[in-house]
Amino acid sequence: MEINFTHHQSAHCENGVVSNLMKHNGFNVSEPMVFGIGSGLLFCYIPFLKVNHAPAITYRAMPGAIFKRFAKRVGIKIKHEKFKSPEKAKLRLDENLKNNNPVGLQVGVYNLEYFPDEYRFHFNAHNLVVYGKQEDKYLISDPVMESVTTLTGKQLEKVRFAKGAFAPKGHIYYPTGFPDKLDLEGAIAKGIKHTCKDMLAPIPIVGVNGIKMVAKLIRKWPKKKGVRKANHYLGQIVRMQEEIGTGGGGFRYIYAAFLQESSKILKNEELAELSKEMTVIGDLWRDFALDASRIYRNRKAKIDAYNDVATQLEVIADKEKVFFKKLRKAI
Repeated sequence: MEINFTHHQSAHCENGVVSNLMKHNGFNVSEPMVFGIGSGLLFCYIPFLKVNHAPAITYRAMPGAIFKRFAKRVGIKIKHEKFKSPEKAKLRLDENLKNNNPVGLQVGVYNLEYFPDEYRFHFNAHNLVVYGKQEDKYLISDPVMESVTTLTGKQLEKVRFAKGAFAPKGHIYYPTGFPDKLDLEGAIAKGIKHTCKDMLAPIPIVGVNGIKMVAKLIRKWPKKKGVRKANHYLGQIVRMQEEIGTGGGGFRYIYAAFLQESSKILKNEELAELSKEMTVIGDLWRDFALDASRIYRNRKAKIDAYNDVATQLEVIADKEKVFFKKLRKAI
């Protein structure tokens, strides 16, 4: 069985899955619009959660939050299910495919056979669409890949029930009801207000305050943790930024595209100007990642080098604080 599903490549998995499912159901919603309405942009330092033996840093909302927020704000009904049993998870997937219903799945990256080796690590919040089955092979539309692919039943079960942080537990999700017309204007305003609230939150580990906290830690790590661990932690920041879900710079570019698109829908020229400003901030994130990568690849990096990238983060934090205050007023 194969559903007539059109694959569209995207920059980020969850945005791409939602956008593709929307397009399949007759609503031409772009990836940036999904991301912005779903308030996907975030920064959070999570010291108590370790990923690859280093503190977790996220540049996005929690897995699944983007779709839930997007759906609520535009009036879509969605269904989410997790399972204890792989057999029940497989049965529910097959039922949907028989009913001509493509579905989103949350999976682990490490055992995705079609991923390049350098991108296969222990991260359990990846998303893809299953749109059919041929004998024991499931038809996969992974939005970060250029074209569609397949996984065997065993391979798919392995990634659906990956262990560790954010274990997917067979997580399956899909829309079940749609309004006659999407209220994009109201949804855009709600999405922007939520993002501004998150990024300007008076909490040390969240938003611009979280960026400043990480900058302070980078200055301390070489002496407190030793150069080897400091480099590992710094590498984790860059990996979470550039490899896991497009991260800091990439998400800023997506958000800039969202503001550009929203400026036309809301007839608000200020959003178009802020879109340009966010693009510049995205460039600063990319510069930080490049300079940080040079440090952790050099085992004899000097203390001043850590201070330099910490200063870069502090500049980014200051610019984002100004940016989100202006955006909050603009909307």
